Amino acid sequence: MSKDWTGNKKSTFSTLGASSHSLTDREQHDYYATEPSVIDDLFKVHKLSDTIWEPACGGGHLSAAMEEYGKSVYSTDLINRGFGNDFFNFLESNISWEGDILTNPPYKYAQEFVEKSLELIKRGNQVVMFLKLTFLEGQKRRKLFEQYPPKYIYVFSARKKCAINGDFDNTGSSAACYAWFIWVKGSESEPIVRWL
Repeated sequence: MSKDWTGNKKSTFSTLGASSHSLTDREQHDYYATEPSVIDDLFKVHKLSDTIWEPACGGGHLSAAMEEYGKSVYSTDLINRGFGNDFFNFLESNISWEGDILTNPPYKYAQEFVEKSLELIKRGNQVVMFLKLTFLEGQKRRKLFEQYPPKYIYVFSARKKCAINGDFDNTGSSAACYAWFIWVKGSESEPIVRWL
């Protein structure tokens, strides 16, 4: 049998959605806008606070979708992309937040966003992160999960798109698998995995 594979190692990682092996350059500030329908999928199965902070709001895709559900959304980002209430580095924030925090964080800082969010919210409130399933991997993150296990992981059965610089018109299909990871501050129970 002759071999018809013309790719290389980088092709394999790109197909798997491994960001460090992508065929294209990463956006400078890791801005990949999230398909707003992911909010619909989440809100059909999970209840959130009426007050939500979106700390990596980008162009407002998730914030606007949550506002359509009547949520009061505080939208912030490091960069002003024409949408948002305030612009600052979330990881340096010391705001004591009374509601939930929901975002698609810059992936290279995803763990830091989870830890900072858990630090800022009150007991019983939720940290809700849209992340690749590969977030479950890694020795450093294992320590996070052992100390702060997520309460729910909602895995998408269908692939969802994230658009570089918010440009959905030039976004093809996604090779990455995503899930909503939800932490309830103070919960120590084992994660519940469900499918969307």
